[in-house]
Amino acid sequence: MAILCKICGVTDEAGLEASIRGDARWLGFVFFPASPRSLRPEQAAHLAAAAAGRIERVGLFVDPDDALLEETLRQVDLDLLQLHGKESPRRVREIRARWGLPIIKAVKVAQAGDLDAVADYLAVVDRILFDAKAPADMAGALPGGNALAFDWRLLAGRTWSKPWMLSGGLHPENLEEAVTISGASAVDVSSGVEARPGVKDPARIAAFLEKARGL
Repeated sequence: MAILCKICGVTDEAGLEASIRGDARWLGFVFFPASPRSLRPEQAAHLAAAAAGRIERVGLFVDPDDALLEETLRQVDLDLLQLHGKESPRRVREIRARWGLPIIKAVKVAQAGDLDAVADYLAVVDRILFDAKAPADMAGALPGGNALAFDWRLLAGRTWSKPWMLSGGLHPENLEEAVTISGASAVDVSSGVEARPGVKDPARIAAFLEKARGL
């Protein structure tokens, strides 16, 4: 079975169309101003409308308050929400109940003990996303999209009651190794398919998705 793929941080129609042509499962829009991939709601609304019915559209937020979610969802038609900050299980439950959308929750990983956090979220999310935890001394680190990978062996043989996906430092050249070691059946990529931060490279997207289809 082909690996399910999410192309995250799409900011233009070229990236959108390449993702859809390559049979990506999800398309991610970032609503976090510090990210070079961040979109204003009015920008994302145009892309989300173009993708409607063709691919599942995910909005990525980092510790969002209700006002940000309300304003964004008023303008942008999304299918899922991805929470990529320090949202507590209680906060995740509140967001899911209020807006009625499926939730992907990011868990940051640097060592085996970081996986213990997953248990607290299983009852309130639809999918877990494992991303690399940035080192404390990393200058300009973002909550995600830092082109960092973690030790994929930490996930090998692990199962949870909710599906999960692998993220962090993935690109066409290491995807097969990452999937083989971790056992991931779904992956998320952002910086690994870019021409420069915030600008997706359609050729890199195509290469990544072609590789995934062959795994």
